[in-house]
Amino acid sequence: MASKVSVLPQDIGSLSRTAPAARPGTLFVLGANGGMSVAPDADFPLMFGRNLPDVHVCVGAADRRVSRRQGLITREASRWVLRNTGKLPIRFPGSRLVLGGSTAELPAGYTPLFIVSTRQEQPPGGPRHRLRTARRGSPASCGAATFDGDAYELSPDERLVFTCLGQRYLRADPQSQPLTWSQVAFEVGESRPDERWTAKRAAHIVTLVRHRLSGEYGVAGLLEEEIPPPVGNALNHNLINHLLVTTTLTRADLRMLDQ
Repeated sequence: MASKVSVLPQDIGSLSRTAPAARPGTLFVLGANGGMSVAPDADFPLMFGRNLPDVHVCVGAADRRVSRRQGLITREASRWVLRNTGKLPIRFPGSRLVLGGSTAELPAGYTPLFIVSTRQEQPPGGPRHRLRTARRGSPASCGAATFDGDAYELSPDERLVFTCLGQRYLRADPQSQPLTWSQVAFEVGESRPDERWTAKRAAHIVTLVRHRLSGEYGVAGLLEEEIPPPVGNALNHNLINHLLVTTTLTRADLRMLDQ
């Protein structure tokens, strides 16, 4: 009888074309150096991350921005669930981000996951570390302390405004969009009832940060001339996603609103 948990060799090939023969519901997870398969009734929480001795599947071994234990995949109520236990967001195909501390169900079939490690000295987007998952129906730096230098400095006013503007993203709304300026002004005003907040003031703060990140750090997609019309919410959407990927904004910021 085959083992419920098996090691996948590095040269197994692409999970996107053909997953190995296995029971329905079996999970396959593959990193750059190999991976594992887990049967649906194995009761085996699979950990992945940078620190090879402490995880089952290694990803981003030479990048100290990736957490030593970046994520965990468990079987819950007949579904495989991903939990981001690290700091960097994990990106699903498309633009969906799973933030640190958040969970998401893994869909059936082949699903590549990307840990986006933004480096300000790299082109926008930075290196992406891919973890390949599928459902059937430099080692010397692995244990080093996680690098924590990508987040931008925000003033208290800026942080509050961006937390309001991007709260749907922080709350993992699958159809996340920025709030309107009037909604942001109302939310900030609720948090600071002794201050006068208007839609114009909130928009001005966001505009200044967009231009600062574009001009000083070369972040792309934050200026109107970089976006094909109609611009719509694209500028704010791009900015919020960049602040999430760089962990400038995290779910912990929601405490300012939830209080």
